[in-house]
Parts: sequence; structure tokens; C-alpha cells
Amino acid sequence: MAEQPQTPQPPTPARPPAKLGRRFVARLIDALLLGAVGVVIGLPMAFSTTWLVIQAVLVFAYFVVLDVTWGTTVGKRLLGLTVQGPGGGRPSFAEAAPREAFTLLGAIPYAGPVLALIAWIAIAVTISRSDAGQGIHDQLGGGTRVVA
Repeated sequence: MAEQPQTPQPPTPARPPAKLGRRFVARLIDALLLGAVGVVIGLPMAFSTTWLVIQAVLVFAYFVVLDVTWGTTVGKRLLGLTVQGPGGGRPSFAEAAPREAFTLLGAIPYAGPVLALIAWIAIAVTISRSDAGQGIHDQLGGGTRVVA
């Protein structure tokens, strides 16, 4: 039997970058969820330095693990957003970990909240100035993107 020629498939359209406002709301949802978990963990620990370290690791792990396994977080999923690696699929651990490293800044005693705020501002500014909607943290992740 003769093999039938394959009909070329149209290219998959690129998904547009997520707007800054939707990304912010998604992070806010994730922050509220993680904050609630942090309070439950922190109350019996009297919000000690140990709690601060545990919370920082939990936040970092939440974003990295969900980016790698689902390609999204709870907040992003609720808003229909996903994180893509440079190749278009889910990011690898080697891409997600540097992308989310800024979440560890908050654990630095005293200076942490100020450093985290500076990082958030830098990320927002770089997202808003990028045609691809990529923040500095996306660049650190090798070119990750959040798409709608």
C-alpha cells in the first residue's frame, strides 16, 4: 500500500503574553494562600526566625514545583495563565528556580521586606517595558514567559 502524504498542520499560534495586571492578581491570590498557610505554621512557632526560614522555603518551593509540574500556580490557573519555558513547554527546574529566587529575599532579617519590595518593583517595571511581557525574573529563568 502506498503511504499517504501528510497534510501539513498549521503552526500553533503563539499565546499572547499575560498582562501585568492579571499577573499581579494571580500573585496576590498565591500570596494570600501562602500567607494563610504561613499563619497556621507560624502561630505555634511564635513567628520565630525558624518560621521565617520555613516560610521562605515553602514559598520558593510552591512556585518552583508548581511551575515545573503544572506550568501554573493556583492563582495563575484561576486567571487562565501559564508559565512557559523558553522552548514553549513547562519550565524545567533549572529555569524555574532562578526565576523564583527573588521570593527568598523576604526571609532576610530586617532588610528582607525592603529587598522584596525592590524586586517586585523591578519585576513590574521590566514586565511593562517588555514587548514579550517578560520581567527580569523571566530573563533569569532563561527566557520564561507567562502567557494568557
